[in-house]
Amino acid sequence: MINVSEAAQEHFRRLLAGQEDENTGIRVFVVNPGTAHAECGVSYCPPDAVEDNDTELKFEGFSAFIDEDSAPYLEEAEIDYQKETTGGQLTLKAPNAKARKVDDDAPAVDRIRYYLESEINPELANHGGQVALTEFTDDGIAVLQFGGGCQGCGMVDVTLKEGIEKTLMEKVPEVKGVKDVTEHAAGENPYY
Repeated sequence: MINVSEAAQEHFRRLLAGQEDENTGIRVFVVNPGTAHAECGVSYCPPDAVEDNDTELKFEGFSAFIDEDSAPYLEEAEIDYQKETTGGQLTLKAPNAKARKVDDDAPAVDRIRYYLESEINPELANHGGQVALTEFTDDGIAVLQFGGGCQGCGMVDVTLKEGIEKTLMEKVPEVKGVKDVTEHAAGENPYY
């Protein structure tokens, strides 16, 4: 479920050694899972905070606990720790936190939404934008609505055809094309 590097495990053992209760572990969680506002976190988890439905991952010297709601969104997550001269940096990468991973045989609409949330929207967010699926037609057209920094952007046609359409057609074979239904003239893009 979660890959915790040796460096991160060592970091957690050091932190946990300073806890009063030697049975304190760590909790890995996702706040607002499955949304654009999903955030991953790690905290101490004393024994009295462990829930019956938690998943326990055992490591040398400590356990990590994951609550039932967060578990599906932490599939393929990675925790690493990089030592630096001024201390260190703990990183948690959870590619499925914003969108729950779907199976290859899931309905096309679910797979389209997954790739929009997990791959395309994180890129668009760099410019304050996002895109959502409004419809998937019987003839294989993904009808999309842009928002934020994408609304009113002069490069939206390039983004649509060269980025989004190519990605969706590659990842979801049922997609034959994309269509933008955003009223771009109605929006002003603060980034350009």
